[in-house]
Amino acid sequence: MDVKVILLSIGASFMLAVLFGPLFIPLLRRLKFGQQIRTDGPQSHLKKTGTPTMGGIIILLAVLLAFLKFSEKTQEFWVLLVACLGFGLVGFLDDYIKIALKRSLGLTAFQKLFGQLLFSVIICVLLYQMHHSTVIGIPGTSVSFEFGWFYYPFVIIMMFATSNAVNFTDGVDGLLGGTGAVAFTAFTILALHASEHESAIFSATMVGALLGFLVFNAHPAKVFMGDSGSLGIGGGMAAVAVLTKNEILLVIIGGVFVLEMLSVILQVGSFKMRGKRIFKMSPIHHHFELSGWSEWKVVTMFWLVGIIFAAAGILLGH
Repeated sequence: MDVKVILLSIGASFMLAVLFGPLFIPLLRRLKFGQQIRTDGPQSHLKKTGTPTMGGIIILLAVLLAFLKFSEKTQEFWVLLVACLGFGLVGFLDDYIKIALKRSLGLTAFQKLFGQLLFSVIICVLLYQMHHSTVIGIPGTSVSFEFGWFYYPFVIIMMFATSNAVNFTDGVDGLLGGTGAVAFTAFTILALHASEHESAIFSATMVGALLGFLVFNAHPAKVFMGDSGSLGIGGGMAAVAVLTKNEILLVIIGGVFVLEMLSVILQVGSFKMRGKRIFKMSPIHHHFELSGWSEWKVVTMFWLVGIIFAAAGILLGH
């Protein structure tokens, strides 16, 4: 594939996100789609109350338009589109109910679970129809396993785990935008190496859209992406890992997201079993904030860790 197409994809989605920002942010503000901040979190976050959220629409729309422009309408195209926009839709409904309808919990746990399951099953059907390989390889080795029909439940678990892990990471200005762009850069390189045209284009458009969103989301954020963005990003990332046969490598490339999710699991488990917390607050980025780190220090350190994980993933992937 021509690398020029990749660069054009990144540039187009970046410019679209930068153009959409000034259009959508005032609209979200007029609609009073403002973020409610947890009172038990870092006190420095309280001043962010009312900052427009649901900015994930900017990311998803930029990705959609750029992807439509540069991709071919193959079966892989539909898998990626359903994963990104489907999970993004679940996040959008959750955001809308919380903010516009003033129901603080948004979708119920069952509704959110059902939405994610529905789109995961659609993705599995598409994978089956395109005779996608059900073999899973161990990165850096020649060892592989044929999962057969068990591959599809595995994909569903991947979709759930990745989207929710990415969602946990969205809690500090610019954190998910930067770590997401880094992870998708790694997947762009691996997709190019594997000659997975649509996955490479999709990953590239996501890189551009996330960098464009950072123009407005870097500290101090003018807009938050909300679940609309984070679930869509996570769904798209899992789909790219599946299509490029980097299912296991996703754990390494998305190492930051794994750590964020593990911190929540450990915190909840420890409190239920021992009545004690391991961290000052979870997800773990809040622990560092409450330990005295500035928001910018947390973000830059997590970006750096994300770059290390992504580089390791690229090396193993090759």
